[in-house]
Amino acid sequence: MTVLALDVGSKRIGVAISDPGESFALPLTVVEHTNLKADIEKILELAEEHRSQEVVVGDPLQMSGERGIAAERIDQFVTALARRYSGTIHRVDERLTTAQATKTLIGADVSRSKRKTVVDKLAASLILETFLARRKREGS
Repeated sequence: MTVLALDVGSKRIGVAISDPGESFALPLTVVEHTNLKADIEKILELAEEHRSQEVVVGDPLQMSGERGIAAERIDQFVTALARRYSGTIHRVDERLTTAQATKTLIGADVSRSKRKTVVDKLAASLILETFLARRKREGS
């Protein structure tokens, strides 16, 4: 089985997937926001296609650790996803993942226009890496 990870932004949802052995986090795709129902449907299709029984959602906490407006939007997204998804949903602190992904792409001399198309799925893979590393440390 694989684990799907989501970096839910205001315009796009970056999606990453683990390998079946949960050793690697691989950028998968970007879902352009349309509306909540359509977004959830697309995520469900991806989870089914990749036989993912777990989804990790990035939790955009403020730098202070407090929950802000972005985290409240994610709460609504996770609630809607949980109503339709039969697998397990995990949340992972995603502070600075998009900034880290952007920095990595700049370091690789990726053009600004190309960065726009890949930064979200790269951020999702960083969220997934965090989750997989934590799971491995905890031994579950």
